[in-house]
Amino acid sequence: MPVPWLEDDDQEFPGVHEALEEPNGLLAAGGSLAPSRLLSAYSKGIFPWYELDQPILWWSPDPRLILVPDNLLVSRSLARLKRRNSYSFSIDKKFVEVMQNCAAARPGSDGTWITDEMFSAYSILHQEGVAHSVEVWSGARLVGGLYGVAIGKVFFGESMFSKEDNTSKLALVYLVNQLQSWGFELIDCQVTSNHLLSLGATEISRNHFMEELDRLLVQQALPIAWQDDSPAENK
Repeated sequence: MPVPWLEDDDQEFPGVHEALEEPNGLLAAGGSLAPSRLLSAYSKGIFPWYELDQPILWWSPDPRLILVPDNLLVSRSLARLKRRNSYSFSIDKKFVEVMQNCAAARPGSDGTWITDEMFSAYSILHQEGVAHSVEVWSGARLVGGLYGVAIGKVFFGESMFSKEDNTSKLALVYLVNQLQSWGFELIDCQVTSNHLLSLGATEISRNHFMEELDRLLVQQALPIAWQDDSPAENK
């Protein structure tokens, strides 16, 4: 079944309840990844995902995977890894490198959904102080991380990577600690994965997700500069 085509960035997105059931959440195609377009999409519960040979595709799946920071689950093995203190963490120090590592082809995959167009768009959002990264370091080597977009009291997660076992999970634990201290109440994980379910993420209906966005996007998180101000035990 065809979906609406967005001719330009002034055209409104369809309502999220018009999204297809199969493929789950496909809402529209076309338009661009201009910063204003991306921010409008996130605020309406919509995100872009498409492959290199496709037009821009916009999604709003039902159910939606979310993580409430207070519900983060840290396994015993992950807690032990964290306590070893063999890794250090930073925020917004290497946004470009984090995206590059997230874009690298994974085992069993021929390519990436992080196209050059997407790379450019999120780099602009980072420069504007809206997109952020977490970095995990082993000495001077970047071994894990994640990036996403922060609006109101919601962090919209986009992608994560590991170069050593569980370093993407460590990045998420570190991010959650920071978000809790800044008053954030929700992390959007977009679509379900066993990786995120194991960390305490849960599915909610699209209706519930939209209600949460309506509540949290109009609220301002504590005034923050996205930099490392975590307690010493988190470093």
